[in-house]
Amino acid sequence: MRHGDKINNLGRKKAHRVALLQNLASQLIVHKRIVTTLAKAKALRTYVEPLITKTKKNESATQISHNHRLVFAELQDKAAVKELFTVVGPKVAARPGGYTRILKLGIRPGDNAEKAMIELVDFNDVYGKSVDAAAEPAKKTRRSRATTKKAEAAPAAEAEVEATPAADAPATEEKSAE
Repeated sequence: MRHGDKINNLGRKKAHRVALLQNLASQLIVHKRIVTTLAKAKALRTYVEPLITKTKKNESATQISHNHRLVFAELQDKAAVKELFTVVGPKVAARPGGYTRILKLGIRPGDNAEKAMIELVDFNDVYGKSVDAAAEPAKKTRRSRATTKKAEAAPAAEAEVEATPAADAPATEEKSAE
């Protein structure tokens, strides 16, 4: 019976499962998104989010180095730890949690396994923009484009108005200019 056993063993022994999650977490941190099975993505989420939370707690120099040691003990990958503390940590500092997003991708043709993409939320260009940050630059560009379009449209409209009267009107203006 599995009463109270909340960990997904993923059909592996403990050492194999830990190695799998270490490798998946390292690749997620380095590449910002990976494609795997849905079960592995869900297990990875519970593994990597506490590690990302450790990068935010930078109160003193000893706390920083201690968190580096704790994260390195979990990941065993210097490049991933450096990326986590230098790139990912500062970017997610304002976020209270929920650093990853899982998107279902359908089934894998070979074995009918459900595929999913797990990604770091703040590194997605499509979904990651906040409403305030995305709306402000867009309004500026829309305003500038709208003013230039109106400015271009106004002389064009005046030119059309001048061209619409009978052909005599431009001829009289040319004669009066001579």
